Amino acid sequence: MSDELMTREIRLAARPVGEPTAEIFELAETRVPEPAEGQIVVRNTWMSVDPYMREWMREDVEYARPYELGAPLLGSAVGEVVASRSAAVPVGATVTHFLGWREYALLDAAEATVVDTSLVPAEVYLGPLGTTGLTAYATLTRVAPVREGDVVWVSAAAGAVGSIAGQVARKLGAARVIGSAGGPEKAEKLVTTFGFDAGLDHRAGPIAKQLSEAAPGGIDVYVDNVGGDHLRAAIAALRERGRIGMVGAISAYNATEPVPGPDNLFRLASKNATLGGIYIPGHLDLFPEWIERGAAWIADGSLRYEQTVVEGLERAPEAFLGVLRGANTGKMLVRLG
Repeated sequence: MSDELMTREIRLAARPVGEPTAEIFELAETRVPEPAEGQIVVRNTWMSVDPYMREWMREDVEYARPYELGAPLLGSAVGEVVASRSAAVPVGATVTHFLGWREYALLDAAEATVVDTSLVPAEVYLGPLGTTGLTAYATLTRVAPVREGDVVWVSAAAGAVGSIAGQVARKLGAARVIGSAGGPEKAEKLVTTFGFDAGLDHRAGPIAKQLSEAAPGGIDVYVDNVGGDHLRAAIAALRERGRIGMVGAISAYNATEPVPGPDNLFRLASKNATLGGIYIPGHLDLFPEWIERGAAWIADGSLRYEQTVVEGLERAPEAFLGVLRGANTGKMLVRLG
């Protein structure tokens, strides 16, 4: 590898207060060091932007190490190995790793995962076959397990996790799957593309009323990607021994003051219901199982996915801001030139 290999990267220039703007990001150029023994250099071809990244921009984030000011951001990426000092990961291999937001990444080979692009395109390992799909699967098999005949509600159901979760719920035995999203087009797509039984538009009116009409007998499982009024509505609609999986709370990510919890939380007790959180690093042991099942479902056409693609590293901040505003259907990805 040439000593003059340069890479562009996106750095966090300032911590956002409230809704982030483009001004908190900085595009910089730096040299890529030669790999040491056991290291590889990857030319990133695709990178992911995700709602959790907003939380990691907070200095006081509790469950992860916050992004550092002046340093490149982190996130999932996939690319081609262009230099290697590891026998396990040769030049030419396609790998996933966590050093996104840059064109070239130097990392330990042990931190990369070689993926099989004969099954699906490389970028699918950032979405349905990545931690996105795994989050949906782990939520519905471990945290809020679906049982035969259940009624399931998924919020932010046109997004990366939600669109997969609704389909997985059906495959695990759900009798009725309801999704909610922002806008009539997304609500319709839940039914026509992703196979939900009903699609609710949370912008059209109170979500609790819409949910009671779509599931008059209540729900058994709720996959929460939103929090706020959606979580309150789910608690009210839960049946005996209902389950809630807390994946995300995008409604609160830009809040500048502490966000109060739902005022009906204790109703879970009278229903013998459970509310469980999911932080995906604690469920990575499920990855092989999910890859096997998910890849087969994608191959036979029974698991559908969509991608919203933004071109070029310099537009990665735009893509990230779009995710927070609901601009994506399915997985938001950045294709690196």
